[in-house]
Amino acid sequence: MAQLHQRMQRRPGLARAQRLNFHQLLTVEQGMVRHMVDFTDYTATPGAWLWVRPGQVQHFRDLTTGSGWLVLFQPGVLDTTTSAQTRLDDPFGRVHRDLAGEDATAMEEALGHLVHEYEATTPLPAPLRARILQHLLAVVMLRLTHQATPIGSPAPEHTEAFLRLRTAVEEHFTRTRHVNDYARILGYSPRTLTRATTAAAGVGAKEFIDHRVVLEARRLLAHGDDPINRVADRLGFDDASNFVKYFTQRAGITPSAFRRQFQAS
Repeated sequence: MAQLHQRMQRRPGLARAQRLNFHQLLTVEQGMVRHMVDFTDYTATPGAWLWVRPGQVQHFRDLTTGSGWLVLFQPGVLDTTTSAQTRLDDPFGRVHRDLAGEDATAMEEALGHLVHEYEATTPLPAPLRARILQHLLAVVMLRLTHQATPIGSPAPEHTEAFLRLRTAVEEHFTRTRHVNDYARILGYSPRTLTRATTAAAGVGAKEFIDHRVVLEARRLLAHGDDPINRVADRLGFDDASNFVKYFTQRAGITPSAFRRQFQAS
């Protein structure tokens, strides 16, 4: 983090909101760091890990209040089995994890090993070095996502209907915002999809779809400079006024006001 802070002083653009096309793990060893991910502020203290995924918008607040590490890696760097076990491609995965006890110790050791080998393997041929670091990164990710869980409180498993809807929404939300369209694509009834999303996400299918559209709108408004009509077009709205109305009803603020408010903050 200290090196990143020095780079940010030399390159002020790094202090602006960023939309990543890679994975980023942030962990704090001493002090405290505040970090924004997809318009939610997180406070990271020793033992905390923040996982920012490709496509998410982030903003570093003040890196002088804590010290720690950033681990950056590209999608596809881990093997398919590890990627599946760690849900690497889950765009809705948890951002913040607070570890303690054996979990925290295991992560410290895994990270320490990765950091050591990152520096020690520099003289090796690039393919060999990459292979070593891939194995150590896999350990870090498996440790992070498979923490010790108290007996009697297993992690909930989502139904197939919800998982298929989530994947379909991620693929088609710029083309349709109608539950009936997803029901037809997936072969479920709208009622089944609504029950599945209510159980998994606490909202109905229509609200789940709307949340994804509004999140993407916020990302585009915060990170880019496209005019409102261009943002509307990228999200599949045939008219900018329809997008403004849609966004305002669900976000409680107009797109222009949201952009101004975010940039001011």
